[in-house]
Amino acid sequence: MHTPRLHPDTIAAVRDRADILDIVSEHVVLKKQGKDYVGLCPFHEDKSPSFSVSPSKQFYYCFSCGAGGNAYKFLMELGKRSFSDVVLDLAKRYQVPVQTLEPEKRQELQRQLTLREQLYEILAVTASFFEHALHQSDGAAALAYLTDQRRLTLDTLQQFQLGYAPGGWQTLYGYLVDQKHYPVSLVEQAGLIVPRSSGNGYYDRFRDRLMIPIHDIRGRVIGFGGRALSDEDKPKYLNSPETELFDKGQVLYGLDKARTAIAQADRAVVVEGYFDVIALHAAGSPTAVASLGTALNANQVRQLLRYTESKQIILNFDADAAGVKAAQRAIGEVAAMAYRGDVQLRVLNIPDGKDPDEYLQNYPIEAYAALLKAAPLWIDWQIQQIVQGRDLSQADEFQASSQDIVALLSEIANADTRTHYVRQCAELFSNGDARLVPLLAENLIVQVRRQRRSPAGSQSRPALSFTQTSTLEEAEAALLRVFIHSSEHRSEVLQALEKRDLQFSFSHHLTLWQTVRTQTDAAPKDLVVWLRDRTAESPALAQTQHLFYLDEKGYRDVLRSSLVIRAAIACLEQTRCERRYRHFLQLWSDGDCTTSSEQQVYYQSQVYAEKRRIAELEKERQTTFEDLARLPWLGVE
Repeated sequence: MHTPRLHPDTIAAVRDRADILDIVSEHVVLKKQGKDYVGLCPFHEDKSPSFSVSPSKQFYYCFSCGAGGNAYKFLMELGKRSFSDVVLDLAKRYQVPVQTLEPEKRQELQRQLTLREQLYEILAVTASFFEHALHQSDGAAALAYLTDQRRLTLDTLQQFQLGYAPGGWQTLYGYLVDQKHYPVSLVEQAGLIVPRSSGNGYYDRFRDRLMIPIHDIRGRVIGFGGRALSDEDKPKYLNSPETELFDKGQVLYGLDKARTAIAQADRAVVVEGYFDVIALHAAGSPTAVASLGTALNANQVRQLLRYTESKQIILNFDADAAGVKAAQRAIGEVAAMAYRGDVQLRVLNIPDGKDPDEYLQNYPIEAYAALLKAAPLWIDWQIQQIVQGRDLSQADEFQASSQDIVALLSEIANADTRTHYVRQCAELFSNGDARLVPLLAENLIVQVRRQRRSPAGSQSRPALSFTQTSTLEEAEAALLRVFIHSSEHRSEVLQALEKRDLQFSFSHHLTLWQTVRTQTDAAPKDLVVWLRDRTAESPALAQTQHLFYLDEKGYRDVLRSSLVIRAAIACLEQTRCERRYRHFLQLWSDGDCTTSSEQQVYYQSQVYAEKRRIAELEKERQTTFEDLARLPWLGVE
């Protein structure tokens, strides 16, 4: 839509109403200093507070980079937005009537401006409806679950606006459409009702569920999470779909309530679930937030960094296999930031595999605070994960651990930090024999230096080497990511899989592949929206939601899709060949090697054939890494 010219009276009214301290404090942690406020400048890599905001002058200025201006200029520079867009957004925020110099455009403009406001209103009314229903007879089971099993007080229920969605196919529909007379189209756009497949009417998206409102940073309801009350109802958690207001990859649950506490404590805690956040806030640790069923991404981390000067973020995920994998994935998303020192990342796994909510049922908040204080830095945690469960007295496991450690340490840019961890790992590998430490440290240093100097060991390699949690899983994820986000390379992915007769091995990847392969003509943005709408009904798809978003590494991979496809396909085929090799080797070993039967000769020939093919594929992958090292970075850091 062409933005009409705004009337000077509107511009002046918004300027008079808008408060620069209110606006800037949403994006920068500010501390009072005399009459003004200071913080880290958001427009450059500020190491010490050089950014000043003057409420009396309604002006900001950075003494380091020279950025300065009023509230309009701040939002324009921060979001790279036009003057008119900023004024219109502030007019909505401060409820200033909008006038334009083009009368014929006013009706269209007002319609656009009020759409979001109407959605906010519908969601707010719905949250109140759910809150009321929780305390009625139909909501008795949900209320008992919250107060008895979760041990939440009525004050906490009210603070988080917890509620209950009654059973029945059109209970909420009847309330919003028939009683409140909201247009059906708007209720659907709010993500609250779903059109029937027959095309005849709608049904409520949330039915007989415990309802958890999701708020934006300003405390407005933008969506809901619904928890099933019965183990038979699937999925266990059902989130609102993507809407005009709600993008779960950009939202952190609880941040609206936690941001002040995060600034005061100078650290943020990221947990896995809604009730972990609620339990921690209720217990007196209100710095907790949670991502909404997706891997924590770099953009969400940047949101948290606005409120903490120390840049300290603690990941407190479950200590089970799924929780460890979630932590690994989150670290992968922000590893580049962590290596640069942009974030001080720590990882806490509570003993006995408990999540924060379970832990607080039996221990005081002071015990939890002690665990947070002792949480190791992410590199220390990664080292623990590498050696955990491995017998370092066995040569093969010692070598595998050493290689993983070298890959981890070679990415550390600071020489002093590298030296610290080399010494620490040497002591770990020495098994208590102090005489071995210098020799092991020297060996590690040599390998780390070689890795850092090697083009194939540069930043480009981890993107395609798939050496993290699972070689095969990472390769499959890379292929799916390219297919989703690069429409021009979809046929290349299809042809490569068909040519080598390859299939996805992981069930969640196979489900996603079967879902998307029919959408080859869809634009990436449309395909992502289409996929997000289907994750609510498919637990398997929910496991792959992290592939719907591109972090910096993912963006680089899409830019060099052909190389990613080549390396990933080679990895898939190599994994298959390794399985066949082990199979035929076992058959050959189990047979009578003293005879030269045709069967034994066949098994032996297959063993050699698979071994040759594995070597060819390994060479193909190494060639891909070398080609990658010669590519320009295309301006992506």
